Amino acid sequence: MTTLLIDDDELDELERELVARVRGRVLEIGAGDGENFGAFDPGVAWIGLEPDAKRRAELATRAREWRHASAPLDARAESIPLPDASVDAVVGTYVLCSVADPAVALAEVRRVLVPGGRVIFVDHVLAPPRTLKRAVQRVATPIAKRVCHGCHWDRDTERALADAGFVGSDIRRLRVRSMPFGPVPMLLFDGRAPGGDV
Repeated sequence: MTTLLIDDDELDELERELVARVRGRVLEIGAGDGENFGAFDPGVAWIGLEPDAKRRAELATRAREWRHASAPLDARAESIPLPDASVDAVVGTYVLCSVADPAVALAEVRRVLVPGGRVIFVDHVLAPPRTLKRAVQRVATPIAKRVCHGCHWDRDTERALADAGFVGSDIRRLRVRSMPFGPVPMLLFDGRAPGGDV
């Protein structure tokens, strides 16, 4: 399968375009320090979830500047402290690579979404089989998990999303220019949870 080769600036633009699609009450998991605030539609009612205390402090500052934001939640994606069917959309950028258990996190995402709710995920993903990039990912992941907030470079996120029941309406498989081991495979996923009239 051929994938588009892009640079970091093009990736940033595509990420912003995807995040701008969500509406209503939106949960951002692994919201970091709030980099996505500039991409959200101004009418979004934002709820953020961030387990890292230092990042959450910066996130709280940015959330106070956003008209429709609540204080960020100190929680992990595997245990979202929200009621069932309480959000219209969930956004996660560079977070499914870092959660302890992707299947549990995605089950929680499904639980808190309304039926047919939208999901937007952006992440680096597992390289194709029998490639140098995949070998590098396998070697780098144990180190990255320790020094990069639990990041796994070798996760098959697209399969995890499908296994969790999400159906993609706009799935983009990209490669982002990088050195020294060549382009990084990326997944941009805009999809829906099962159910609903969409």
